[in-house]
Amino acid sequence: MKISRFKKSLKTLKFFVINFDYHEPYQVLIDATFCQAALQNKVIIEEQLKKYFQSTIKLVTTQCIILEAESLGTPLSGATMIVKQFHVHKCGHEGIPVPASQCIKSMTQGERYIVASQDRTLQTSLRKVPGRCLLYLHKATPVLEEPSKASKKYIFKKSQKLFSSDVEKHIERLKQNEGLQNDILNKARNKRKGPKNPNPLSCKKSKKPKAQPESPPNSNGLNESRKTNMKSKRKRIKIPTHVKAALKSPQ
Repeated sequence: MKISRFKKSLKTLKFFVINFDYHEPYQVLIDATFCQAALQNKVIIEEQLKKYFQSTIKLVTTQCIILEAESLGTPLSGATMIVKQFHVHKCGHEGIPVPASQCIKSMTQGERYIVASQDRTLQTSLRKVPGRCLLYLHKATPVLEEPSKASKKYIFKKSQKLFSSDVEKHIERLKQNEGLQNDILNKARNKRKGPKNPNPLSCKKSKKPKAQPESPPNSNGLNESRKTNMKSKRKRIKIPTHVKAALKSPQ
């Protein structure tokens, strides 16, 4: 049981260390109600808490807590003696003391305190604020309370924002890279190129005139084409008209 309790408290403490910057020595802010419960259960606070945390701790209180315990008189005289043994931190209410619960709330706003209290009203109020770490006594056993819903919700939203910002950055990088690639492609397309010769495969071949077939030779062994050429080449002899008339008239 002791090992399991230690593992549980260590896990809770790590949550606050990682997400809310708690660090050693862990400052435990103790009020009179916690001291009264320790007195009733015969718990030596400093010794028990050192065993529980197994790390360096510092037990502190405030002047407002001591004054409130003193004002309650004899019923809390033992608790008042115990709380006076711890380091007194300045709370800013010197000269004008305030109730212990109000003082503790103001102390936890700036510093990282583990609040040790049995005040249920104070505990409920602190659970609503992210990052508040609570400690109480269950009979003679100290218990470090698990992170509240407010703390878990705060961390969840924070992680979502970080994730979304990382995604947006990644998208911007991709857009920039895509823009560079487009610029390179556009430059390559806009390059002026010289005229190209037509593709010889796409050009039609020029048609050659068909050779006319030669006519077959006649009985004399001459082609008709040659005959026509010979006929065209013969010169005609012009005969005068008086000669023609003389030839036609009978003698």
